[in-house]
Amino acid sequence: MKHFLSTIDWSQQDLASLLRVAGELKQHPINASLKGRSIALLFLNPSMRTRTSFDLGMQQLGGISIVLQPGKDAWGLEFETGAIMDGDVEEHIAEAAGVLSRYCDLIGIRAFPGFVDWSKDREDYVIRSLAKHASVPVINMETIVHPCQELAMMMTLQERMGSVAKRKMVLTWTWHPRPLNTAVANSALLMGTKFGMDVTLLCPEPDYLLDAQFMEAAKANATASGGSLQVSHDIESAYDGADFIYAKSWGALPFYGRPEEEWELRKNYRHFIVNKEKMALTNNGLFSHCLPLRRNIKATDDVMDARYCLALDEAENRLHAQKALMMNLLGAEL
Repeated sequence: MKHFLSTIDWSQQDLASLLRVAGELKQHPINASLKGRSIALLFLNPSMRTRTSFDLGMQQLGGISIVLQPGKDAWGLEFETGAIMDGDVEEHIAEAAGVLSRYCDLIGIRAFPGFVDWSKDREDYVIRSLAKHASVPVINMETIVHPCQELAMMMTLQERMGSVAKRKMVLTWTWHPRPLNTAVANSALLMGTKFGMDVTLLCPEPDYLLDAQFMEAAKANATASGGSLQVSHDIESAYDGADFIYAKSWGALPFYGRPEEEWELRKNYRHFIVNKEKMALTNNGLFSHCLPLRRNIKATDDVMDARYCLALDEAENRLHAQKALMMNLLGAEL
């Protein structure tokens, strides 16, 4: 049984195959390949694109989706092994995963990290606990990585560029009023290097580097794919000649769980906003973001409204890529 927890666990060939099917589904969106099949979607955090695209996608394939919000319309869940459950939560993931596995053919979960202890959160224990106890494939709908988002990113780039190998991709940190999850940045780094791009991670200073497990995995990806990975703290040289700018904000991991201290760094870097002046340094580069995006904070109106902005295309491609993923995990074909 195969899960989709992170692209680290999937080969470039398997991901490329998914994207080919996604392209076919985009042209012919309605079929009955998953008729009679079902997915349980567990949302521990808010969602618009993820919930809509998975729910609608399963319907377009003839299946059924069940949307649950543990702690709201379903029992709160405990994920710790050996926990003494004398608090607010009523059900352990061992039983919840077992029950949902008997009801449904797939389980997806969205569970952001706790922003208290990175040494714990970096193990991605919530989704790994679900996968341990589930007897059906589990899909990551965003935890400390967001692999579905980056399937959509790569699908969108291939639509516009064809082959992406050796194209310069800049994953740039952007300012935001508070420290955010590193999930999308982690996955963008993994996906760009997996497909042989020359990736530059642009961030204000070393405290904003991503976790070592993802930096090392990206380096390994680049070696295997013929791409490259470098880190830059210089805006102009990073943007220079870039084919693709991918923007995301994230928190400085050395200050994880201490936002007031992290603010002392963050407050100095509003100039990392993506604007038309920076985009003019690129090689007629494309721009994207996972959304939602705070306009004129992360990127200016003129960038978001430009013809080179792919954010809406990427959002649409979530639907097609996730349909291909669900079919793959259930062994269905077009």
